[in-house]
Amino acid sequence: MSTSATASGFGSIADATPSSLCAREPRVPAERLVAEMVPPPRFDSVRFDTYIPDPGRPSQTEAVRVLDAFAAGLAGAHPDSSGRRGFLGFGRKPAKTPAGPRGVYLDGGYGVGKTHLLASLWHATPAEPSLKAFGTFVELTNLVGALGFQQTVQTLSGHRLLCIDEFELDDPGDTVLVSSLLARLVEAGVALAATSNTLPGKLGEGRFASVDFLREIQGLSAHFRSLRIDGEDYRHRGLPEAPRPYSDEQVTKAAYATPGASLDDFPHLLDHLARVHPSRYGALTDGIAAVCLTDVQPVPDQSTALRLVVLADRLYDREVPVLASGMPFDGLFSEEMLAGGYRKKYFRAISRLTALARDAKPLVKD
Repeated sequence: MSTSATASGFGSIADATPSSLCAREPRVPAERLVAEMVPPPRFDSVRFDTYIPDPGRPSQTEAVRVLDAFAAGLAGAHPDSSGRRGFLGFGRKPAKTPAGPRGVYLDGGYGVGKTHLLASLWHATPAEPSLKAFGTFVELTNLVGALGFQQTVQTLSGHRLLCIDEFELDDPGDTVLVSSLLARLVEAGVALAATSNTLPGKLGEGRFASVDFLREIQGLSAHFRSLRIDGEDYRHRGLPEAPRPYSDEQVTKAAYATPGASLDDFPHLLDHLARVHPSRYGALTDGIAAVCLTDVQPVPDQSTALRLVVLADRLYDREVPVLASGMPFDGLFSEEMLAGGYRKKYFRAISRLTALARDAKPLVKD
């Protein structure tokens, strides 16, 4: 048994001390970024028939129908693995491009199942996994940063489908970059699917997110069919209220009692995130069974807040429970932040961290 575990007073609980995220500085090769462009573990087993539409929201049922048909339509022409569209060999004609839009955009608020549907589309599309790509907007921009624009175009042009989750509308530079990338991919015959969130202050105001999205992608708008998905956040639908924060002692004890858990002081973790590129936050959590945090407090500035949002997304994707002491997660971001241009990201992070806190409740033994 480790000396540090005994010194901490938890030597009788576990055979080893918890790991620390702050002690990790992962290096991620570009090849891994490409290989990991698949639905995250949380959505690995989802399908259209596992999506449970709200009977009171017919738009949810309609979205399943349209996306299922869209996936079936992708059985026709597509780029081959070399990226050359329609090359089928000497004397053979290229397959005919399917009629209709080559892209779909899922427009809706938080927790209505857009990512579930997007991942289901990926799974339902008749192509080998190496010919389909799935990632968040941030992961796609990170890929461009790692490979360069031209290499990214070449890498993805051989795909039948590219799914982009959480398309960001608040960074003009990145939006132009991704729009240019998508234009090149459309030319190569790649089908597109995307989601983004309606801003909290605009819920109920019709097609605000759709209008924003189609405007930002400019010349690509004709390639997208917009699907509005109404509903309430399923993460709070019929579920018990999220547990309140625990004491430092409870969190530390649970960390030592949980194999594969990490244990970090929250302010120190925020400092560490500034030294790790966000494209590596997934690797930062490799092998972690639960994240235990002490002294959770409001984030001090917007740069720190945006880094925390990315970490929250990676933890949620990987279904890693988060056990915390200090203040509740709904107090992480200031009122000014929640009223600003990045508020959709902050509300998403609060929703996801709350769900992960609920998942962590069984780690605390009475």
